[in-house]
Amino acid sequence: MTGAKVGFAAIVIAYPLVVYFGLQYFDARLLAVIIVVMAMARLFLVRKADGVMAAMPHARLVIIALLVFGVLTLATNVPVLLQYYPVVMNALMFTLFFVSLMHPPSMIERIARISTPDLPEAGVAYTRKVTMVWCGFFILNGSMALYTTTSTSLGFWAVYNSLISYTLMGLLFGGEYCIRRVVQKRSMVQNRANGWC
Repeated sequence: MTGAKVGFAAIVIAYPLVVYFGLQYFDARLLAVIIVVMAMARLFLVRKADGVMAAMPHARLVIIALLVFGVLTLATNVPVLLQYYPVVMNALMFTLFFVSLMHPPSMIERIARISTPDLPEAGVAYTRKVTMVWCGFFILNGSMALYTTTSTSLGFWAVYNSLISYTLMGLLFGGEYCIRRVVQKRSMVQNRANGWC
């Protein structure tokens, strides 16, 4: 991953804090211009990548969503529009994961097949369940993001959508990793085969 990609990823992750501190010192339109410029620069630099980026086609949606909210804020000078970005991102992620359940392979299966192309049936079933769990997470997290946008202060919105939200995401990643290892070992014992993933 190049420095530009790392930098953009850091900005996306820190988006709530960027908006919070940005609105303390800048007009909403000026902050929107900065966001639009960053998103456009990243859009021009983005390439067709293999690996996770290819398995998860929503990479460009992140950039497009930033552009849309930046342009809307630029046109209206309404700061709260910038706060809806986490809500929309959770909705987009839920949609992509849910659609992948309706039209397999599931999103988590696609990611798993990057490192394990010959994923066994047990692995396929497991990744489908994990995809369902992530769908539930995006519903709950998106609902909280909407609540913090409409019913709390800008400060709490920033804290939830940066620190709390990503902490919950990390806990889900970590918990799933531990469960996966247990399932893999059980599968290896039962089938006398190599683990998947």
